[in-house]
Amino acid sequence: MLTAPRQRWARIRWRSTITGALAEEQDFGHPFLFVPVFLGLGALVWFSLAETPGLLKLALLLCVFCMAAGFLRHSPGVWRIATRLATLFLAGMLLAAFETARMGTVLLDTSVTTTVRGTVTGREATDKGYWRYTVTVAQTSDPTLKRASETITLLSRNREAAIAIGGGIEGRARLSPPSGAALVGLNDFAFDSYFKGIGAVGYFYGKPKSIAAPEGSDKGRIARWRAQGKETIARWREAVGVRIRGTIGGDAGAIAAALVTAEERAISRPTIEALREAGLAHVLAISGLNMVLAAGTFLIGARTVLSFIPGLAHRVPIKKLAAAGALIMVFFYILISGGAVSAVRSWIMISIMLVAVFFDRPSISLRNVALSALIILVVTPSAITGPGFQMSFAATLALVAGYAHWRERPDRDLLPTNPKMKPLKAAGGFFAGLLLSSFIGGMSTMIYSAGHFHRLAAYGLIGNILAMPIISIFVMPFALVAMLLMPFGLDYYPLLVMGQGLEWMIAIAGMVSSWGGQVTTGRVPEIAFMLIAAGGVLACLFRTWLAASGLCVIAIGLVVTWAGSVPQPALVIAEDGRLVAMIEGDAAASNRTQPPDFIFSQWQRALRLDDHQKPQQRADLVVKDAETVTEEMADTAAGKRNRPPIDKEVAQNAVRKLLADSPSGRFACIPKQVCAATTRQGWKIVTVDDARFVGIACDEADIVVTSAMLRFPSCRSGATLLSGQSLRRSGAVEIHAVASSIDDKPAMQLVFALEQLHRPWARHRTYDWRTGRFDEAETDQ
Repeated sequence: MLTAPRQRWARIRWRSTITGALAEEQDFGHPFLFVPVFLGLGALVWFSLAETPGLLKLALLLCVFCMAAGFLRHSPGVWRIATRLATLFLAGMLLAAFETARMGTVLLDTSVTTTVRGTVTGREATDKGYWRYTVTVAQTSDPTLKRASETITLLSRNREAAIAIGGGIEGRARLSPPSGAALVGLNDFAFDSYFKGIGAVGYFYGKPKSIAAPEGSDKGRIARWRAQGKETIARWREAVGVRIRGTIGGDAGAIAAALVTAEERAISRPTIEALREAGLAHVLAISGLNMVLAAGTFLIGARTVLSFIPGLAHRVPIKKLAAAGALIMVFFYILISGGAVSAVRSWIMISIMLVAVFFDRPSISLRNVALSALIILVVTPSAITGPGFQMSFAATLALVAGYAHWRERPDRDLLPTNPKMKPLKAAGGFFAGLLLSSFIGGMSTMIYSAGHFHRLAAYGLIGNILAMPIISIFVMPFALVAMLLMPFGLDYYPLLVMGQGLEWMIAIAGMVSSWGGQVTTGRVPEIAFMLIAAGGVLACLFRTWLAASGLCVIAIGLVVTWAGSVPQPALVIAEDGRLVAMIEGDAAASNRTQPPDFIFSQWQRALRLDDHQKPQQRADLVVKDAETVTEEMADTAAGKRNRPPIDKEVAQNAVRKLLADSPSGRFACIPKQVCAATTRQGWKIVTVDDARFVGIACDEADIVVTSAMLRFPSCRSGATLLSGQSLRRSGAVEIHAVASSIDDKPAMQLVFALEQLHRPWARHRTYDWRTGRFDEAETDQ
């Protein structure tokens, strides 16, 4: 036990050690690295708030902290640092608020069938030969939408010649709002669509017609030029993609086109799954790997060619000339790549690195990573919420930090300095660097893969070690050569070499995925996710022994992950009310023989479900329409689109029989009418496809789920009613069992995917097209 003087001396030494470490960090300019971190934190908090704060309040608060930071700029101690960090945090919130206000995307409020007339601003072929159009809407009719979205995406199941970009399009279409999260905490696609400017998604009935392009709106000249520029770039992208797919063909051609234009829909689903399970899905995204290989190949190739010109290297700096050419090349690359976050981040970083060559500055540094993150956060702060931004910067940050430590290591050659050993040494260095970079990249993105996609590739390291030499030698270099020769029509043979390399990569992915290497992690506790992510950032940004604090935070996060868990629901209900599943262990018993894969696959990964128990079909219990129809019943049927009534007594007996005879833990269904089951908690649940059964279901069940848009909000019997109208406001629902002292049955706790409806990307759910107003009184859950 230390005496009082020794305790004071220990505290002084500890403080001086921390002060010295912070001073060393400041000497190296590392405080700048935390600028995008706190800007991003502010944006994240703003997007997660229950209500939208006023811009004026945020601006005033930011001014106050800016003045406080100015007054304390020369003050030592924690207050100077705290005011600066608070200023950055509030600036991040304000940037998020500005972006949200700037977007102003009109999201469709409810599903509708209407005639759409507009202009094609983009199109993409799918793996089945269909076409997905991006349409700027000029007019809707039959019915005319009061809140028509400006830009929508529509699928045409027509394999004939597609309507050209810039051309007019018209057709009968089914439009739907972008879907919300499949479960609490999962990706909200409506949020993504809001910031992409896509207000609705859907499909055409039949073949859409090609018409004259509608006249543009009264926008300014700059807006028209911007729209024309986007259409021109879209035509370039499509022409390049068609050329590549036509030359290579198959999935290899689709992947080759995706590496250049980021159009991935033409890749078959089995190939995409194989790449994901082999840990090679990152190859499809235009990210640092693609951009570095392309820029590096151009830089080295151009410098080599210029060095062959007699006397040129003595008169001009050929390295800077090659860097200028590479800078122009990556600029055109980003133009036709679609502008994904990973591509923009890579382009900014590569551009900074190439510009650094002009001034003879180090090109690979953490400051370049921070500067690229800062630019993206200032322009599009919403990007920080997505897995693309988080995984891209996590991998880049870890690789650059690892490179810095590797560069500063003591020079210890393991191989003798024999000139004959140089090729062996170079090959060993190449594969050692490949192994180390694959390991660092995989480890740094693991938490984000588990947190967002709830799965990991167990053999991803092996897949990357086997495939990356092929990508580095055969795929990306020859892709660059093909793109440079394409304007002259000389791209055929380089594309063939690129295609062969991709065929080898697909074969490697198939082999690795056949080992069954996908690990389903389930939902990660939020606190664990934040701790591990924050610890990784600290470990990479600090240069001194303070980096160990990041490793400690990671260790705490791993302990929380191991010790804690996300509670498993007893029932999960999709936001459209059509799919319901009872959860017990790793099994899910749903009310659909073939549940929609888009929703159910997310449930399986998030809840770690391995077994799907299909419902029992009871065609012998089909309830027919009533044989005798009274005048009152006929009036009721006329008010329900002329649907004849059913015999209530027969229907009630059928529902009771379903509940009594349903297999343990499984649904029993009358096709296209009603399904029923009794959960292991003793709750009776009935899902209704035919709205005429709702009243009967309310009388017989504890929980009633239907997709019908009912006018009444609850059952008179007191049963829990989840209708299309209520689910529209709540999103997907989880029902958990909690202890109850009233009776033997556990009580039900409902957890909604949407906790609030005040934010711009969720407010469309409260719009009533009959009155043309937002129902603000019902926006709170």
